[in-house]
This record gives sequence, structure tokens and C-alpha cells, in this order.
Amino acid sequence: MNIFDAVRNAILAGFGVQEKVKEFIDELVKKGELSESQGAKLVKEWSEKADKGTTDLNKNFGDLMSKTLEKMNIPTKEEFERLNKKIQTLSARVRKLEGVTEEGQEE
Repeated sequence: MNIFDAVRNAILAGFGVQEKVKEFIDELVKKGELSESQGAKLVKEWSEKADKGTTDLNKNFGDLMSKTLEKMNIPTKEEFERLNKKIQTLSARVRKLEGVTEEGQEE
């Protein structure tokens, strides 16, 4: 489970939205204001819209985080790993040019 799913589940659980919507629709069915098929259709439509809204929210949040990190000039994991590899390569070349072996002994 990623952070977005955790946030979504926490929000939905905290407000009990899914259960409240289902209870409301069940109540309308019991009162005869909706048929069972209409109630099931409403629950399905609401669930799909909620999922789409959550997906959109996750995408927007991810985009916002990426832009914020970019503005803060914080390197990504890939950039950090690439720089670390360059440092290791350059360090090995310097040791070789200085005549130092891996163990720190001069050749």
C-alpha cells in the first residue's frame, strides 16, 4: 500500500463515507423511494466517482510534490545514485593516479 492509498483509506474510514452512503441508499430503498436496482446503481456510480476523485487527487498531489521538490532543488534518488557512482569512479581514478591501492598502501 502506498502513501496515497493510506491517506485515502484514512480519510474514508475517518468519515465513514462509504458506509454512510450505503446506509442512506439502503434507507431510500426501504422507504420505497428507490428500487433495489436503482440503489445498487447509485452505490456503484458513487463508488466509481469516489475512486476517480481519489485517483485525480493522488495525481495532483504527486504532481505538486514533484514540482515542490524540483523548486527546492532536491536531487531525486536516481540523480543521487548517478552522482554517487561518479564519485566512486573519480575516487578510484584519483587513487590510481596517486599510486594508492584499495587498502590505502602506496604501490
